[in-house]
Amino acid sequence: MENKEVLVYTFISIFISLQFLFWRFIWPRLNAAMSSLWRQTSHRDPPSHTLTAESFESEFLSYMKRKSKLVNKALEEAVPLCEPVLKIREAMRYTLLSGGKRIRPMICLAACELVGGKESTAMPAACAIEMIHASSLIQDDLPCMDDDSLRRGKPTNHKVFGENIAILAVDALIALAIKHTVESTSSEVPPVRVLRAVLEIVKAVGTEGLVAGQAADLAGEVVMGAIVGGASDEEIESLRSYARCVGLMFQVVDDVLDVTKSSEELGKTAGKDLISGKLTYPKVMGVEKSRDYADKLNREAREHLKTFDSDKAAPLLFLADYVFNRQN
Repeated sequence: MENKEVLVYTFISIFISLQFLFWRFIWPRLNAAMSSLWRQTSHRDPPSHTLTAESFESEFLSYMKRKSKLVNKALEEAVPLCEPVLKIREAMRYTLLSGGKRIRPMICLAACELVGGKESTAMPAACAIEMIHASSLIQDDLPCMDDDSLRRGKPTNHKVFGENIAILAVDALIALAIKHTVESTSSEVPPVRVLRAVLEIVKAVGTEGLVAGQAADLAGEVVMGAIVGGASDEEIESLRSYARCVGLMFQVVDDVLDVTKSSEELGKTAGKDLISGKLTYPKVMGVEKSRDYADKLNREAREHLKTFDSDKAAPLLFLADYVFNRQN
C-alpha cells in the first residue's frame, strides 16, 4: 500500500513539475510564435478615419467630435438605466456620462487602428478606460482626498449622492471595466490578448497606474488598444513610451492651468493645488519652465511614433498637440 501511495505522489509531483515547466518556459515561446504567425497571415484593416499628417486642425476637431459621439453611445449602452433604478447605478452614470473630452478612449481607439485593428475591436477597452477614469475622478473629489465640490461644471458625485454611494460607485466602475472588457470584446480577438488587456486595467488602478500618476495611467490605456489590435511587442513598447510622455505632459499642463485659469474656465475649482500646498510643476519649476517642459514632452512623444507610418499615426500626433494646447 505504501509503495502505491509513493507511486501516486511521484506521478502527482511529476505532473505539477511538467505544468510549471510548460507555463514558465514553453507557453511564452508558443504564444510569441502564435502571435507572430497571426500578424503575418492576418489582414490589417485600414483605419476608419481620413486624417493624414498633412490634415488641418479643423479636420482633427471633426475627428474628435465623431469619436466622442461613438464613445458616448457605447458608454450609454454599457451602463443603461434599468428597473429597478438603483442609486449606485445613477451615481455611476452621473460621472461617467457627464461629458468630458474622451481623450483617453480616443487614444485607445487610435492605437488599435494604428496597428491594423478595427475601431469596434477596441471599443470595449476604450469604454473600460473611461470607466476607470470616471472612478478616479469620483475618488479624487472625496473629502478624504481633494475635497472638491465642482467637476466639469457640476456638483461632484459625493455632493449629489453622498460619500457612501460615491465610494461604492468607484468600486462598481472598476469591476464593470474588467467585466465589460472580458464580455464585450469580439470573439475574434484571441483570449490571450483580452487577458493582457485586463492585466493593463489591473495595473492601471494599482500602484503602477493611477496611484503613480497620469503618465503610468495613460500608458496602460494606450497599450490596451494596441494589444487588442494585434500589435507586436515592439509596437506596444513604442506606444507605451509615447503615452508616458503624453500622460506626463497632461499633468504638467493641468498644473499650469490650475494656477492660470479661473474655476469657470476650468469647470472645476481653480487654485486648489496651491491652497492645499500640493507639490506641482509650477511650484517647483515656475509657470514658464513648466510650459517649456510640456513642449519638450510633446516633442519626445512624437519621436516615439517615428517608427509608424505618419499618416496612420496622425490621430495620435494631433492628440499630443491637443493635450499640449488645451485650455481647460
